[in-house]
Amino acid sequence: MSTVIFDTSMSLDGYLAAAGRTADEPLGPGGEQLHAWTSDTAYLDRAVADLGAVIAGRVTYDTSLPGWGTDGPSGDARRPVFVVTHQAPPSSPEGGVYRFVTDGIESALRQARTAAGDKIVCVMGGADLGRQYIAAGLVDELSIHLVPVLFGSGTPMFEGLNLGHVALELTDTAQTDGTLHLRYRIGR
Repeated sequence: MSTVIFDTSMSLDGYLAAAGRTADEPLGPGGEQLHAWTSDTAYLDRAVADLGAVIAGRVTYDTSLPGWGTDGPSGDARRPVFVVTHQAPPSSPEGGVYRFVTDGIESALRQARTAAGDKIVCVMGGADLGRQYIAAGLVDELSIHLVPVLFGSGTPMFEGLNLGHVALELTDTAQTDGTLHLRYRIGR
């Protein structure tokens, strides 16, 4: 069965976006620096090689689609993206990799696992969707791209989870362009 990894970029003080988010700046003022590490194509190529499918929330889809285009976040690899949403958008890029799931996170995970086979299912991006998957016990590993910046406020990742103590086992580290990439297995 595929491994489910929640993958996100985060400021050193635990924010996935800076305060003051707008349509023009969906990660808040200065928030784009959370993704500066993605210019390291060798690191991304290694990550995509093991990727079977992606799950993203509707906000991540809406704000990322202009950059992703029809191929999604995996680029030329064209891995399927299952977008968890209350309502599918009226249109989506023709020939795109996007599938809209309106019946919950468990359904999205079942569909993504079927598409991924033995490869990784990546729950991508947003704090809300990530917290839902983590709280439901559906995530095997956390992949945090820790960026050397302090936002002071914004969208916190782990606030409100109330899981008690959760043991994490560090399984991998890497560094690219000032960003520390950390991977943890979640203890059960």
